[in-house]
Order: sequence, then C-alpha cells, then structure tokens
Amino acid sequence: MSTFQANPGRCATAVAPHAGGLDLAVSAVGRNRLLTSLPQADFDTLAQYLTEVTLDKGTVLQEPGQPISRVTFPHGGLISMLGLLPEGHAVDTASIGREGAVGLSAGLGAQIAHCTAVVQLPVQAAQISAARFADAAARSRAVRDMIVRYNDLLLAQVQQLVACNTVHHVQERLCRWLLQARDRVGGDTLPLTQEFLADVLGVQRTTVTMIGRMLQAQGIINVRRGRIQIRDILALERKACACYRMGRNLTEEMRAPLPAKEAR
Repeated sequence: MSTFQANPGRCATAVAPHAGGLDLAVSAVGRNRLLTSLPQADFDTLAQYLTEVTLDKGTVLQEPGQPISRVTFPHGGLISMLGLLPEGHAVDTASIGREGAVGLSAGLGAQIAHCTAVVQLPVQAAQISAARFADAAARSRAVRDMIVRYNDLLLAQVQQLVACNTVHHVQERLCRWLLQARDRVGGDTLPLTQEFLADVLGVQRTTVTMIGRMLQAQGIINVRRGRIQIRDILALERKACACYRMGRNLTEEMRAPLPAKEAR
C-alpha cells in the first residue's frame, strides 16, 4: 500500500460523442472489456449515452463523501482507487484499467463514493452519467450482472493484494505490479518513475532502485528516467509472485460470457 497526492484541479477532456451513440465495432470503447462482455442489445442501451474522454494523469474521478456523478470505462491507462487515512494520507487499495470501471455501483443505486479514484497513467475512456447508467441497469439484467460480477472481482483483488503485501518479498511484488500495469496499459513501455513505484509498494526508493538495477542487469527490464520498458516478459513472470497469475485468472473469469439465461 502507498500514499499518493491526487490533483483535484485536473479535469477530463471530453471528445464529442458520435451521432446516435458509439459504435462498438469502430470506437475505442471496444477496448473496454466490461462493455465488450455485454450482449449487443444491452450494449446499445448504453452506447447512445457514452462519451469518449481523455483523462490526464492526476485527474480525480471521484472523492469519498461526494456524489457519484458519472461512470468511467477506461480502455487503457491506469486508475488507482485510494482510501483516506485519518491523518490525511491516501492509500492505494486497487488498480483499474481496461478490464474494469469506476463508479459502477451507481447502477445498483449507490449515490455516494467511498474512496478516491485518481488517474495514474493517462487514460482514454468512455463515460456515462450515473443517472443514465442507473436507468440502463434497471432495464437490463445483463448490465446488472456485469456490475455484480465486477464488484466481486474487485473485492477478490483487494483481498489478494492485502495478503500479497503482507507475505511476499518486495521484488516479487514489484514484478507483479509491473506485469499488472502492462496488462492494463497494453504495452511494454510504462511511463513510471521509481519514486512512484516506491509509493505503490510502500518501500524506500533506494529499495526500488536496487531491484531495478538487478532486473536490468539480467536483461528483464530497461530503466530510464520516467520510463520502464519490459524486455523479457517470461522472465518477469518467473520473478513475480503467484498473485499475478491468480489476479489474471480472476480477470479472465470476468471476461467469460454469462450463460444465455442469465444474460437476458
């Protein structure tokens, strides 16, 4: 777990929606796995209200105690869910990328956010107002099932993260985190600093620097200022703890289609 400083001054840059809603076949929305898991008719219910946006690093999507105003479906980048401590520090509790969404519980009637969501790596996303999403969920069993399944997945990931941070060595956790970030970003080059990774892992920057140098000497990653490139994905997986594979399996379960009788 780690501490972050969100920048509430940042805001989303919206791109005008396509006439008649977004087209799953041609839009970047097609890269969000929750949206692509929906049957076409249920997706169409949402698509007419979806707007494509660009979210810069530091963009705050929601804050605890504040109304959930919109639901965000990223199709790239990285969003951190942060819990606030009494002394004011924000603690990283989960990461969300193209496999998930922020604000999804609005579809089941939730109105108030309980944690901060802040963009850590620039995001292209589709957004819909919380009210529109709740209306769509009320009319679509498939959308409601999607919400419940993803909330279960997110809870399982948070529980696994707690266990991982308690038991596993920092090198295993660093490799696991880099792999998870790669999966969400969809590329081998990650615009991350060693200071950021130290915050994510809750360790000293010197520890991350030392591990980074060892991994670079072994040809697994290449570290440059403000950027980490993964050079040997298989070797990095061997260095990571088993939590990476467990988390990935959970995500793959989420991508599996529901039986037809449940999706109607």
